Amino acid sequence: MTTARLDQQDVHTDLTVVGGGLAGVCAAIAAARQGATVALVQNRPVLGGNSSSEVRVWVCGALAHGQQSLARETGIMGELFVENQFRNPQGNPYYWDLVVLEAVRAEPNIALYLNTDVRDLTTQESPSGISISSVTGFQMGSEKVITFTSPSFIDATGDGLIGYLAGAEHRTGRESRAETGEAWAPEVPDGNTLGSTILFYSRDTGRPEKFVPPSFSKDISTTAIPSTRPIRVDAYGCAYWWIEWGGELDIVADNERIRDELQAVCYGIWDHIKNSGEFDADTLTLEWIGAVPGKREYRRFVGDHVLTQHDILGQEEFEDRVAFGGWSIDLHPAGGVYASEPGSRHWYSDGVYHVPLRSLYSRNVGNMWMAGRDISATHVAFGSTRVMATCAVIGEAAGLAAAIAVEERLSPRELATERFDLVRKALVRSDASVMGLEHTDEADLALTAGVTASSTLTSIVVDAPGSTHDLATPLAVVLPADPALGDLELLLDADAAAELVVEIHTTSRPQNYLPDELVQQVAVPVAAGEKQWLTVPLAWQPDRARNAFVVMRGVGLRAHLSNDVPPGVVAFRLRDDPPADANQEWRPWKPMRDEGVPCLRVEHTAAYRPELVVGGYQRPYGGPQLWSSQPLTQDPEPTIELTWPQPVMVGEVSVVLDDDVDVDLINLHHHTTPHEVLPTLVRDYRIEAVMPDGGTSVLADVAGNRARHRRHLLDAPVQASMVRLVVTATNGARCAHVVSLRTWRAA
Repeated sequence: MTTARLDQQDVHTDLTVVGGGLAGVCAAIAAARQGATVALVQNRPVLGGNSSSEVRVWVCGALAHGQQSLARETGIMGELFVENQFRNPQGNPYYWDLVVLEAVRAEPNIALYLNTDVRDLTTQESPSGISISSVTGFQMGSEKVITFTSPSFIDATGDGLIGYLAGAEHRTGRESRAETGEAWAPEVPDGNTLGSTILFYSRDTGRPEKFVPPSFSKDISTTAIPSTRPIRVDAYGCAYWWIEWGGELDIVADNERIRDELQAVCYGIWDHIKNSGEFDADTLTLEWIGAVPGKREYRRFVGDHVLTQHDILGQEEFEDRVAFGGWSIDLHPAGGVYASEPGSRHWYSDGVYHVPLRSLYSRNVGNMWMAGRDISATHVAFGSTRVMATCAVIGEAAGLAAAIAVEERLSPRELATERFDLVRKALVRSDASVMGLEHTDEADLALTAGVTASSTLTSIVVDAPGSTHDLATPLAVVLPADPALGDLELLLDADAAAELVVEIHTTSRPQNYLPDELVQQVAVPVAAGEKQWLTVPLAWQPDRARNAFVVMRGVGLRAHLSNDVPPGVVAFRLRDDPPADANQEWRPWKPMRDEGVPCLRVEHTAAYRPELVVGGYQRPYGGPQLWSSQPLTQDPEPTIELTWPQPVMVGEVSVVLDDDVDVDLINLHHHTTPHEVLPTLVRDYRIEAVMPDGGTSVLADVAGNRARHRRHLLDAPVQASMVRLVVTATNGARCAHVVSLRTWRAA
């Protein structure tokens, strides 16, 4: 008698990424773009993990729903955000699935294996410890057993299954305060974690709809849920993030029990909405309920550096920083939905914080990288790094680094500690989401060029008033002081003679937008009158270009506001004192995200000079870090030129454009952003090369652009004495903005 055998397949690639959430997706894409062949293995039928249509969680990140400023992710996660905004402005979960899937399919170096559950692996001893040789998974539906062999692996499984099977050092639960010194760590260590969540969607059909609850639904009237959690008829999906449970159990071992309890709670909440008589819900029906629990926390692997609360709140500037986050340290009670305390508590850093490469690889499995929520961090620090956009940028960094390590035959530790320059250059070249890495790559010929522009914005003018703000509640605006901040004009109303007080404060770090030290204060009399421009005599010249946090206040005064916001300018209002039951460490200044900025004039600034497109930084950092032309009404075809004293051989020209990283984009329905294409992005442009003989060649002619980073690889190297970028249209902005113009040396 013969026994049938399943189809056995062997796959050999440079890198195997296990886990197809956003961390794994971005890791695979980053590695593929570095030239590595990649197997992306996902145990579900769709990509996206908790963000997918199976779970439907909002993709949150460093901008933190507007709590941080100028902090939205760039790189691959930024590409997904911007493309989703164009394709899916209403936040359809299935359209988001397509955005993620198409991003993977666009990369020829990626082989995608959906429905493939890795269950086994082989290891061997290596000089750096344990080394993974292969992982094996079962592909459901096709009944194939597939073995993936690579020199390097990325565990992006969320739960840390690959590292667990390989014997990687890891932790679960909460470390003690005595061990970590973290204020938010418990006195005694325990196994508690953040719980899992199941969500539901509802819909108004316009006709009466009944609901008969299943026998297993939870009677929430017997719990504290109606009094401790916000239940609303207009809420659905991730607005019910607090339907959470399992933090006192084993999130993986007890997954089935947790799923059943969460579904019982969902049906119980829906029964309460439909049948308690407390809500106007007669025409509502339940449209969708999740079947897959969205997990928040399980294993965290131990790397050469364990990220802590101190690193996040102190914004530690690691030499090997490869990604950033900005979400609060966001911890939940272990009892979840049944807890009597609030569903979450928050502690924000003053701006974005850094994640080091040494937290992205195992310290005892020599060829395993981590991406996503299983990186090397304490439970408290994990409370911030766990959100999906942060997991995604960490994934991009891990994938990029893994590809470099394979190409250069380096261990992760060797790459991080001995050859980090390779990672730094690759991060900058790929426009990855990293803060404070200066572009110094000598392969970019633009660094040796002279830079000129057809026009440059040399003043900051906001003069299209809309609403007003009563300055009895102080208002603040962040302005670039480059090289100085001089007289400031403000558009004010005064019912009677009054006094305006204006202060200049520093910010503590280039990526921060909150006040630090007071450096100047002036008081200016204001005569009665409406819409009067008042000159405030300021004079601050810092030792380097940096941001100024300018506070204004005055009883009986109103400042005019405008939604025409120049690059690098953000406004804040002073919040009331915190309520006694506030669930967060209080930040007195709140961004005025939907209210605009004060109408103002600053006559002289170098913050938008053309030289900023060469080298430097590729996102706001101590200033806007971009070139802005004069308005297109004055300069219809803004042009920026790179000129060399001797001809150079150019193999690629790339441009990084302004996608306004202060706009809060999201995958699903948390809020709606009005523009399908960000107005600050250049829409139409061409790139020209001037040859040594004076002839001109068009290297690229682009119409309808909606992307931030555009690479133009030339069919053959071009010898040029000048390269120019000519902008012929924006997507709505009055001026042309260019972050970086790069001319890469021919290989």
